[in-house]
Amino acid sequence: MIHKGVEFSVTQVTAGVWKWRFQIGDRVFTGKTEAKLDLLAIRRVQLRIDRELNNLGLGRPRGQSNHD
Repeated sequence: MIHKGVEFSVTQVTAGVWKWRFQIGDRVFTGKTEAKLDLLAIRRVQLRIDRELNNLGLGRPRGQSNHD
């Protein structure tokens, strides 16, 4: 899957436990999350990607919206 140009994967390890991975530049991020639904696990990874992009200064500047 791709979110904001970042390819990521989410794999179910056991019931309710998901393993995720994504890479931004040379940095690889991995982890696990607990969620009953796959869509919730995916959303949590997307939020983590957003946070890491912002931390690296690659996210959308604050105060800007999708409207021009």
